[in-house]
Amino acid sequence: MSKTPPPYPEGHDLLAGKTVLITAAAGAGIGFAAARRCVEEGARVFISDIHERRTVEAAEALAKIAGVPVPHQLCNVAEDADVRSLVGAAIESLGHVDVVINNAGLGGTCNVVDMQDEEWLKVIDITLHSVFRMTRAILPHMIERGAGAIVNNASVLGWRAQKGQSHYAAAKAGVMALTRCSALEVAEHGIRINAVSPSFATHPFLVKTTPKDELEALEAAEAYGRGAEPWEVANVMVFLASDYSSYMTGEAVSVSSQRG
Repeated sequence: MSKTPPPYPEGHDLLAGKTVLITAAAGAGIGFAAARRCVEEGARVFISDIHERRTVEAAEALAKIAGVPVPHQLCNVAEDADVRSLVGAAIESLGHVDVVINNAGLGGTCNVVDMQDEEWLKVIDITLHSVFRMTRAILPHMIERGAGAIVNNASVLGWRAQKGQSHYAAAKAGVMALTRCSALEVAEHGIRINAVSPSFATHPFLVKTTPKDELEALEAAEAYGRGAEPWEVANVMVFLASDYSSYMTGEAVSVSSQRG
């Protein structure tokens, strides 16, 4: 079995003419991959993150692909004022926002018996509450326009059990529930809300922060013997953001090759 990822796909203008706002889009993970794929699929993007240097570097890298400057703004998704400022800036810069990709999240490993309130609440706040804040902030704009798509980043841990992941799994299960319920609330306004649920995507930060034996165990659970490339998850986000998923709302799409 080959563990080599498939060739990187070319763009096909799936998002031509659309505008996309993406949170947690700096660095080398799913957020940046989503921003890059959106640009390659013809969208104009506005990116945000909490890390200033990485946000600027990400915007510069995307600008080289897009051929035009890529607007960006720092945002702490745990602060409602930051979220509302970000949404306002994106609307002003892009003219309107067709798509929001909620990518922000925070993980960690800790058993419930050892977990402090602060650790539990921080993961829930950044991973779940941020999706609520962004959704609440953008919906009036989308409702007024009678159109829009929101794509949330959940996780297979919203369905499956794993030791040490109670806080993260609870947050991601919450993202799925929020996706389903909010989707029903706004369907009449022509707005779709869906989520992707990856198993795990391999990127430099994950490799740096995960013990080698744990990483190997995660890879062994996948049918392809490897984690997803961030762009493989981003491809599904692009599909959910595009008109090709016009009849889908309230869904959580598994992006996984797990066998267990």
